[in-house]
Amino acid sequence: MFAKHVFIASLVGLLCAVAAFPQAAEKRVSPHETITATLAGKQVTITYGRPSVKGRKIFGELVPFGKVWRTGADEATELNTETMLDIRGLTVPPGRYSLYTLPGEEKFLLIVNKETGQSGMSYDASQDLGRVEMDILHTPPTEQLTIALLSVIEKKAVLHIGWENTQVSVPISAK
Repeated sequence: MFAKHVFIASLVGLLCAVAAFPQAAEKRVSPHETITATLAGKQVTITYGRPSVKGRKIFGELVPFGKVWRTGADEATELNTETMLDIRGLTVPPGRYSLYTLPGEEKFLLIVNKETGQSGMSYDASQDLGRVEMDILHTPPTEQLTIALLSVIEKKAVLHIGWENTQVSVPISAK
């Protein structure tokens, strides 16, 4: 009888541990944020992980120049737009997209990718909707990665990404 109770208790414990495992695997290290702006009466939303510098050299080391970056922590950064967008000449139809960047010392590219729900470590260039050059500015340090939609006026805004000593931006508008 005692052996039966021990077996049942062990089985229950094992089932609880197995059920908790996926949650532990999905635990995020960095906080996440969702930003929203209204362009031409429609919502444009970006969801991303916000890693911190924590004394590290970011661009050129942790985030190598010339390699595609998920533009955040954990999952790939996601753009959800209810309206057709123009991002520096790239037409983005309403829908969900992953945003990546291609950092360089003097040039950054924003990559709009049609595949969503990616881990952030997987990237398929064949799914790119397109790439656009971003304006780059070297600035005083920003500890935590920040993505913002700034200067929102009716149907126009500026997509801004800042981290460490680098700020990049690109104009966007509703079509």
